[in-house]
Amino acid sequence: MTQALDLALAQTATLGEGLLWRNGRWWWTDIEGATLNAWRPGDATALACRLPDRLGSFAHCRSGRVLLGLAKRIALATVGDELELGQLQTLAPVDAAEARTRVNDGRTDRSGRFVFGTLNEAKEKRAIGSFYQYSMLHGLRRLALPAVAIANSICFSLDGRTMYFCDTLTQRIQQCDYDTATAQVGNIRLFTQMDSRQAWPDGSVIDAEGCLWNAQWGAGRVVRYDPSGKAMSVYAAPAAHTTCPAIGGEGLDQLMLTTARSELKREALAAQPLSGSLFGTRLPGKLGVADALFED
Repeated sequence: MTQALDLALAQTATLGEGLLWRNGRWWWTDIEGATLNAWRPGDATALACRLPDRLGSFAHCRSGRVLLGLAKRIALATVGDELELGQLQTLAPVDAAEARTRVNDGRTDRSGRFVFGTLNEAKEKRAIGSFYQYSMLHGLRRLALPAVAIANSICFSLDGRTMYFCDTLTQRIQQCDYDTATAQVGNIRLFTQMDSRQAWPDGSVIDAEGCLWNAQWGAGRVVRYDPSGKAMSVYAAPAAHTTCPAIGGEGLDQLMLTTARSELKREALAAQPLSGSLFGTRLPGKLGVADALFED
């Protein structure tokens, strides 16, 4: 049975991504708009912080700052209550010698280290992207995972010992053993395969029951999978390009979803005018699990 998601906030994000709940607000990036956005439920509009480059993913820090996965670098920034950008400090370049890649999906692991991947922006979409872990203690460490064209679906089991990830173009989500202290991975295995040629796995999140929620680009839906990889439920949005789910809200019982207008032709945009907006629904239980704060 497919359940419908409702419009939560009308937006025109070119590529909404990276959604999470923190301090009473929903936070997300419009990657192509080079903005970090925040919205408090009940407010008429969202706040937006303009950035000097595209923001693929981000994390909140213990200090109150924000860790930014900008296109070609990891940076720390101070961001005010009204999302005004303060001091920005570059921490590490990413793929400096490879002009075709940029930072894409990422989030903190359960120990507060930032794990992210890159994608190939070139038309040929060769698998030249990588996965990395960044920490203040060790800097940037590449994870020994296969090269990808589009790194996505990064999330972690509740105990932090399993990492989920994908190359979107393969239409499958994988999992592996993961050690945060050593940045070692192993025992790579299939988690689930998409059941539709129109479904391309994008962002994912793990809930309080250890289930994985995945937004599927092209299919206009979020699918919840049990820990064995079996589909449990489907939530549909009136936008084909669904990008990243999150579970939060004051009761940690709200599913929220970002979407995108990118790659939609004029006819598709006319048929799906709310593409780029936030959609959501209330869940039957307290399923949200907060991301760990980055240890800065």
